[in-house]
Amino acid sequence: MRDKAMNPADAPLYPIREVSRLTGVNAVTLRAWERRYGLIQPRRTPKGHRLYARDDIERIERILQWLGRGVSVSQVGDLLEQPENDDATTDGDWPGQRQQLIAAIQALDLARLESLYNQSLALYPIDVCLDELWQPVITQLDEHWRCHPGDVLQRHALEAFLRTRIGTRLYHANLVARGPQLLLAPLPDSGGPLWPLLFALAASHAGYRVQMMDSPLSHAELALAVERLGLDAVVLIGDRAERGAPTQRQLPRLAEQLSVPLCLVGVAAGRPASELETGSVTLLGDEPLPAATRLRSLLLC
Repeated sequence: MRDKAMNPADAPLYPIREVSRLTGVNAVTLRAWERRYGLIQPRRTPKGHRLYARDDIERIERILQWLGRGVSVSQVGDLLEQPENDDATTDGDWPGQRQQLIAAIQALDLARLESLYNQSLALYPIDVCLDELWQPVITQLDEHWRCHPGDVLQRHALEAFLRTRIGTRLYHANLVARGPQLLLAPLPDSGGPLWPLLFALAASHAGYRVQMMDSPLSHAELALAVERLGLDAVVLIGDRAERGAPTQRQLPRLAEQLSVPLCLVGVAAGRPASELETGSVTLLGDEPLPAATRLRSLLLC
């Protein structure tokens, strides 16, 4: 029970929607932290609606700080009760969670994959999920599939699974988002939709409205999409690092045809800037979350 001195009767109280806006943590995650781990204990109205005090919001911000340092949600509770110590570290159970996810994918256990996917997005903010779970897992599996091409069915199953789940998430997020509208499409020489899907999730989390294409578009089709869809930027995914790839050499010419910024994200975007004459093409890098942040800086200029 909290001390009433910390929450005087005239202190402002916030509904869950406002707390979600203030902290960036969605309502599903806030409820999961309360029910499963007791990390927060909001007050209730007579009708049962949650109300959060300022110290609840500060506690959520501390939770986010620990999660951002790689601590798993199951360990945060104990750390919150300890004196604040910036030097405190813990490995958490992320390696175990990653191994569970990899095992489900390799076994083609779609029911288990569904459970782990839902659990990860319910318990953690999207940026933590991407950094600690999904991006490391896909990186590890990419390396495995390159060495064991006979396991390609695993990749196809994961691509189909994530395309459906993330596509649904993008649809609902686009209904309420007010940020710039992006078109996300792969380059013709890209390897598949896994990295585009991760970037789409990161961009949606950053508040963009994301229109995602599974297949490459021609220069004429991209120009038409900019006009018809009212786009603010075109982001192409290049997950192959071959130097001087023909499709990548053509990007400066495409940029001149578009009325909005043209960006490249993925492994190809990590190449030296001079190779793409980047006065016209913006390289966002090969990490989904930092790429989304760099894009916001570009669009706000």
